Amino acid sequence: MTRLTRSTIDRLPASVTPSAPAGEGVGIVHFGPGAFHRAHQAAYIDTILHHDPRWGIAAVSMRSRSTIDALAAQDGLYTLAIRDAEPALRVIGAHRRFLAPDAAAETHRLLADPAVALVTTTVTEKGYCLAGDGTLDVAHPDIVHDLAGAAVPASVVGWIVAGLAARRDAGVRPFVPMPCDNLASNGAKLHAALVAFARRRDAGLADWIAGEVRVPSTMVDSITPAADEALYASVAAEIGLEDRAAVQRERFTQWVIEDVGQAGPDLAAAGATLTGDVAGYEKAKLRILNGAHSTLAYLGLLRGHASVAAAMADEALARFVDAMIRDDIMPMLPTVPGLDLDGYRAAVLARFRNPAIVHRLDQIAIDGSQKLPYRLGDTLAAHRAAGRMPRHVVAALGGWIAFLLQRSREGVAIIDPAAAQLTAAAQGAEPATLVRRIAEAGIGLPPQVAGDPPLLAAITAAARAADARDWHALLAGNHS
Repeated sequence: MTRLTRSTIDRLPASVTPSAPAGEGVGIVHFGPGAFHRAHQAAYIDTILHHDPRWGIAAVSMRSRSTIDALAAQDGLYTLAIRDAEPALRVIGAHRRFLAPDAAAETHRLLADPAVALVTTTVTEKGYCLAGDGTLDVAHPDIVHDLAGAAVPASVVGWIVAGLAARRDAGVRPFVPMPCDNLASNGAKLHAALVAFARRRDAGLADWIAGEVRVPSTMVDSITPAADEALYASVAAEIGLEDRAAVQRERFTQWVIEDVGQAGPDLAAAGATLTGDVAGYEKAKLRILNGAHSTLAYLGLLRGHASVAAAMADEALARFVDAMIRDDIMPMLPTVPGLDLDGYRAAVLARFRNPAIVHRLDQIAIDGSQKLPYRLGDTLAAHRAAGRMPRHVVAALGGWIAFLLQRSREGVAIIDPAAAQLTAAAQGAEPATLVRRIAEAGIGLPPQVAGDPPLLAAITAAARAADARDWHALLAGNHS
C-alpha cells in the first residue's frame, strides 16, 4: 500500500482533517517523540502552524531511531486517531526535522539557533535523572557520562545545559525548557537540576541559568493507548494509505502551563491553559482522576471487571465513585482560578465511560503502595484533621486491602515496590490483621492511621466488607 507522505496527502478522504501546510521554520526542539508527544503536544502545535508557520518541531530521539525513521519516511506526517464515542481522524504535520541519536551535530546546532524558543521534553519521569528527593542524581550513569565532558550528552539535562551554554556564549537569549511529563512541580525540579548540573562544570553558567532561564511547570493529560498493528491496519483501511507512525488517544486533552510570560508560540490560542497555579490543577487531577481510577481498579477487580469502561457500566460502582468525588474529594480541594471542579468531575467520569479506550484495571492497580498515599491518603488526612471520616475514601482503601488478600490467596504476584512486604503481610492474614500490619509498617496508608483508632477500625470494617463481597455494606457505607 502507498505510504502517507506530502505527495500522497491529496488522496485522503474528505472526512480526515488535514495537517498544517508544509514549511521550513523550526521554533521548537522536542526530546522524546513517542506516542504521547505526537498525540498531545504536536497536535496543539499543528493547530498553531495553520496560521503561524514559525513553530515547526525538530524531533530528537536520544535512544533509538525507529520513530524518527518512520516520521522521516512520511515527511513528518502521521494520523491522529481519536478513539471516542464520536471517532475522528486528523493528520498531524508539526514535525520538520527528524534527529536520530547519530544526529548530534544537528541537535547542537538547533539548540544554539536563536529561532528556537522552546525546548520540550517527554522522556518519562526517570529520564530527568533525579534522585528520590527530586534533586539531580549526580551518581546516575548518564549524568556521570555528561559531566565528564562527553561531546554527545546521554541525558536530557546534559543536552539542555549544552544548548543553554551555547546561547550564553553567543550572547543570545535562552530558550525556554518545558518538561511535559507528569512529575509534580516538574518545572522547578528541572530548573534546579539544570543549575546543579551546570554548577559542576561552570559556576558562571550556573548563575546565568539560575537568573535568566525560565522553566514553567506543566500538567498534561490524555489517555493514549500504545500504537499497534491493529491501529495501523485500522488507519490504513480508513485513509487508504499506509501510516506506520499513526497514534491514537481519547478526545479529551489537557495541557496546563505555568504562565511565565511569552514562551514561544501562543499555546493558549491552541487550547492550552496558562495559569499561575499548576499545582492546583495537579492536585485536582491526582485526587479526582487518579483517586477515582485507583478506586475503580481495586473495587472493579473485586467485582469481576477488567477495564475502566466495564467498571463504569456497573451502576452501583459508578454511583459510588461519583459520590466519593463530590462528597469526599472536592470539598478538600482549594479553589483554583479557571478550574471548574464540578465540570472537571463530570468530564473525568465521561472519559471513564469511553468504550473505545480499553484501560485495564490490573494495570491501574499496580504500585498501590506508592500511589494511594497521594491519590486517596491526602484527602483522608485532610478530613481527619477536620474531625471527619470520609466513608467513600475509607471504603476504597478497604478495597485495596481486600485486593491484596485476594492476590495472596490466589497466589497471584503483587506488583508493587513494596511487594515483598505486602506479600508477607497478606500471607494467611484476615482483613484486621493485614490492616494492622500495613498501618504499623507505614505502607500505602497515611502514617497517622496507626495512631488513629477510629480510622483504623473504619478501614478494617471496610476491608472486611470488601473481602466478604458485602457490596451493600461497602458501597452504601454501612460497613462500620
